[in-house]
Amino acid sequence: MTTKTQQIRIDEYDYRLPDERIAKYPLQQRDKSKLLLYRSGVIAEDSFGNIAQHLPVNSLLAFNNTRVIQARILFPKDSGARIEVFCLEPAEPCDYAAFAQRERCTWHCLVGNLRKWKDGALRRTIGIDGKEILLTAERLQSSAGVHSIEFSWNNPAFAFADVLEHAGVLPIPPYLHRETEACDMDTYQTVYSRVNGSVAAPTAGLHFTPDVLESLDAAGFGRVELTLHVGAGTFRPVQGNTIGEHRMHSEYFYVERRSVERLLDNLGNIIAVGTTSVRTLESLYYAGVTLSRNPDATPAELATPQWMPYDFDRAVAVDRALRNVLDYMDDRRLDGFEASTRIMIAPGYAFKVTDGIITNFHQPRSTLLLLISAFTGEWKGIYDYALEHDFRFLSYGDASLLLR
Repeated sequence: MTTKTQQIRIDEYDYRLPDERIAKYPLQQRDKSKLLLYRSGVIAEDSFGNIAQHLPVNSLLAFNNTRVIQARILFPKDSGARIEVFCLEPAEPCDYAAFAQRERCTWHCLVGNLRKWKDGALRRTIGIDGKEILLTAERLQSSAGVHSIEFSWNNPAFAFADVLEHAGVLPIPPYLHRETEACDMDTYQTVYSRVNGSVAAPTAGLHFTPDVLESLDAAGFGRVELTLHVGAGTFRPVQGNTIGEHRMHSEYFYVERRSVERLLDNLGNIIAVGTTSVRTLESLYYAGVTLSRNPDATPAELATPQWMPYDFDRAVAVDRALRNVLDYMDDRRLDGFEASTRIMIAPGYAFKVTDGIITNFHQPRSTLLLLISAFTGEWKGIYDYALEHDFRFLSYGDASLLLR
């Protein structure tokens, strides 16, 4: 069944973004970025460092604690060519235990300069703690431009996390049109990042500093953490003329039991820090919907399909859905809930858990812009204001607080 949402034309979500408005580097002090304030059609602005003054009373902020990995591995060839292997997500083992593997693991990857990799293995020598390690990459199979690459290394004293740290390069967004620099190692991570797995930062969180977090605590706002590992698909424009032609990328998320409990206790007051937190919160609800239908659902069945929000009977209350998730964890004696999501949030979507969003300014024709439009109903006025008032755009740009 084709829904009204699937018929939306992506050219209605286009705008002119001059290159000079794209922030190529962050401000020297994170919390000095500008903050656009939107509530019920009214727009104002302030400095991000003052965000605690603008949040609704009793707000609970949900932060994505994922950490960007050094996912780009460069392999020089004797010919002088350079092959880039970009790790997207683990394949074997198929969860993020892959970081702890010793000697070998397999990842789904993109490969740059593939035509120079005719056959055979790629090899590179790296140094870890004074020891010389031989890293090997072998291509196993390919599908739709994504390659399964088996990595192996000749010293089991080191985990794959160590290999990435010494062999990899931190990926920064392609629209910055520059190479990764030493400063990005710090500025392209949130100050609260702690769970390795993303290939792109949850950029709304880049504005937070220890001082801002302390101001939130002092003002009595609550904080919870969740994890969604951001995939490279976040940079991919919508493919096709209508959004129904676009295939959303799948992303893994994890929410601790205590965080679900706090979300349940604070419904109506939840502010998502970033679109990745929005996707996690809303997907958590749909996992609870699935559990209403099938309490014995497998982890694979708990994944949120792209169009599920537009297809199902909306009779499941939010509190009931979150209780279903808690019951699922209780029955299996789990400390947290994990699943994957391909959720598409676009105009026509009914938000279930998210009451406000802190976010940056997103690319034209992107799924992130569709999400903002779904929440505010009037993205163009917000973006016109930002362009006219010298806001900086995209990952290293300024922020907005969106309330309804």
